[in-house]
Amino acid sequence: MTPLRVAAAQAAAVPGDLVANAATAGRLVRRAGDAGARVVVLPEAFLVGYDGPVLAGPLPTPAQATGPVLDPVRESCRATGTTALVGVALDRGATRTLSLLLARPDGEVVPAYDKQHLDADEKQVFTTGDAGASVRVEGHELGLAVCYDACFPEHARAAAEDGALGYLVSAAWFRGAEHRRDLHHAARAVENGSYVVVSGLTGRCGGSDFSGGSAVYDPEGRPLARLGTEEGVAVADLDPALVAATRARHTMLADHRSALDTGPGGLGQRRVR
Repeated sequence: MTPLRVAAAQAAAVPGDLVANAATAGRLVRRAGDAGARVVVLPEAFLVGYDGPVLAGPLPTPAQATGPVLDPVRESCRATGTTALVGVALDRGATRTLSLLLARPDGEVVPAYDKQHLDADEKQVFTTGDAGASVRVEGHELGLAVCYDACFPEHARAAAEDGALGYLVSAAWFRGAEHRRDLHHAARAVENGSYVVVSGLTGRCGGSDFSGGSAVYDPEGRPLARLGTEEGVAVADLDPALVAATRARHTMLADHRSALDTGPGGLGQRRVR
């Protein structure tokens, strides 16, 4: 199977301005597509902006978020043949979720994944997603994650065990957490012998500063492409042959013993007296 070119895009988001953020997202998707990317990931909650008052206030419904406001992304996907994953916060009526929208080259846009691990103040506003998700692009399986999800090894492992070539992370890391940001993503790559593609919000959004750091990590956890805090796209190829070779050489994924996950009193832990 041939390699798949992907891009992690980053820019600053305007709090609460769906039109402005969709225009920026469309521009980034076009830039990634022009660089040959078949898939591009954008940061967490990018369409609304990751800002506390915005996230706690009125949010778009799925119909609103996938409607005409997203036409700049839709048009860029059509023009370049690129699939895009756009971070958003949604009002689903009974629940509110931090989600990813999937925009395909044929113009279809659908909610694809709801964040399964909520951090800090998010717990007061949002509901956790109840299932993992993946997308298939040109025959390649790609697991989906939103920010804090990637801090949990089992989340990326589930994607790898389902055959994912790469783990796509839409993120928003605050300034000051750069070490943890880079460590988590590199570790998920090494543990599973798979690629990790992370898109990070950058710049000022409301009352917070974000650190960017979008990158593509290879199956050994090395960055193939990485941004600082500038607007841009990090582009790299995901090679199935390298994933297979890495997993044959470093067999952690195959050697994982699920019985050790049972916690206190189970096979995985005992008290030495």
